[in-house]
Formats: sequence, structure tokens, C-alpha cells
Amino acid sequence: MDYILTTEKLTKTYGKKDAAQNISIHVRKGSIYGLIGRNGAGKTTVMRMISGLSKPTSGTYEMHGVNRSGVGVLIESPGIYPNMSAEENLRLKCIGLGCYTKDYVQKLLTIVGLENTGKKNAGSFSLGMRQRLGIALALVGDPKMIVLDEPINGLDPQGIVEVRQTLEKLRDEKGITIMISSHILDELGKLADCYGIIHEGRLLDEFTTEELAGRCGQYVVIKTDNNVEALRILQHSGFARSGFDTDGNVRLEGAIEHTPEINRLLVNGNIGVKEIYINNISLEDYYLSVTGGYHNG
Repeated sequence: MDYILTTEKLTKTYGKKDAAQNISIHVRKGSIYGLIGRNGAGKTTVMRMISGLSKPTSGTYEMHGVNRSGVGVLIESPGIYPNMSAEENLRLKCIGLGCYTKDYVQKLLTIVGLENTGKKNAGSFSLGMRQRLGIALALVGDPKMIVLDEPINGLDPQGIVEVRQTLEKLRDEKGITIMISSHILDELGKLADCYGIIHEGRLLDEFTTEELAGRCGQYVVIKTDNNVEALRILQHSGFARSGFDTDGNVRLEGAIEHTPEINRLLVNGNIGVKEIYINNISLEDYYLSVTGGYHNG
């Protein structure tokens, strides 16, 4: 496998607390790698270490065929001067890195879709536009990989689409490897090729989109007038792989062919069945199953 980044038992300790513990990840060249986890799980800590912004307590990381200057970074809020235009912000960073030409700045603006912003100050940009300017700043110097921490957090639907299209363009047309963290799993599932799940400072799983499809499948969702009693009846009748989903509905694994039987059992148990349908397991479902987000009755 052609990796651009690997880490080996990467650990960061603050006082007596491990913010990240024994993280071993593998990022394929030319991919979008989604780092998944709730706030405080350790995503930003890992990103800061591999970006050279924080020194690991132990463990190692290695960039393959890329030096540290070949990694662009957007962690937390973009470092934007609000009283300058997008062009002026980029020009300032390009001069600092010794790569300024007017054509180069225009190329970066075009890549992120900000070529028509003119002299408009960045402080008056929408949040989505500011995030795209932050991505352009991360691209200064033509890095082979960029690291983006929660770039779609707080964006409206249009802003999310714009950022997603920008990142897909960077991967597909420029061959840039992207590591992105997010807790908006529905959107991340449309974008990433590979994933790592971090929970309480530990890497619980790492998989590709293809592997996710192989691990996931379908399940039965049931909405009734008494979900607690419905679950009891089904578990008593042998449907052991059952529980409640995050909405409080009954969820059954591996019961796709048994929906008529399930319906009869509940009706005979005086349960009013409002809905019974088959649902596909999503990235969010898988994440919750790995981190213990679902619970049994």
C-alpha cells in the first residue's frame, strides 16, 4: 500500500491524562482520510502532532516522500486578517514563504472558488468563504498533504457543499492527500475514502469505504405505541440482536427476512405497530456501534 503518512503508537500526555494513546494510523497517498470522534476524543491532538505543532510524548510518525514543509495545516480557526481581501491574505503568506507571484495567488483563489471576491475584506465573508480561504492558505507552497480540523463545523448546508466540492477537487484534480476531522458523519461519509475512529484518546478502528460497506449491512427499525414492551417480546421470542436506536425505536440486526413474523408477534402481543421498515447501516450507525452508542433494553 502506498502510504503518505504512518504513525506508530503516537501518544500525547498532559499531566496524568493521555489525550492520545498509542495511535497507529495509515493514510494512503491521494486519499481523503476522515478522523472521526466526538469533541475531546483526541482528534485535534493527533493532528497537531503530525503537523509538527505539538511534540509527541512517545511514539513516532513518518511522512513518506514528503518533508514537514510539504504539509499544509488548518487547525482551529483560519489565520485570516479580516481587514484584508482574500488576495491580500494569500499574498502575505506567499511572500513569507518565498513563493509569491500574482498568477500563483490567482491560481489558489480559483482552486477554492474565491477568484471573484475582489477587494472585499475577508472579515465580511460568510463562514464557508472564510473556511475556503483557510484551505487556500493551507495550500500555499504546494503541499502534498493538508490537515484540516473540523473545516465544516458551523457551516450552513450551502457552505458545507462548497467546502466538500473544494476538497474533492483537490484530491481528484491535484492529487493532494487530505486528512479531515469532523463529527458531522453524514457529510464525512460522502467525502472520505478511509476512516479512523478515535474514542477517549484511543484508535478503535481504521477502515476504507469498501471495508465499511463489507462490515455494514441492513437492519429492521420498528416504531410502536410501546417500544419497551415490543423489545421485551422480541427478545423473549429469540431476537437477541435487538435494542433501541438513538431515537428510541426498536432496532433488530440480522432480521431482514423476518419482518412478517415480527409484525405478527407484536400484534399478537397487543402492540400497536406504527412503522416497520428496513434501513441501511450508515457511517454514523457504525461509529455508534463501535463506540458503544447503542444500548440494549
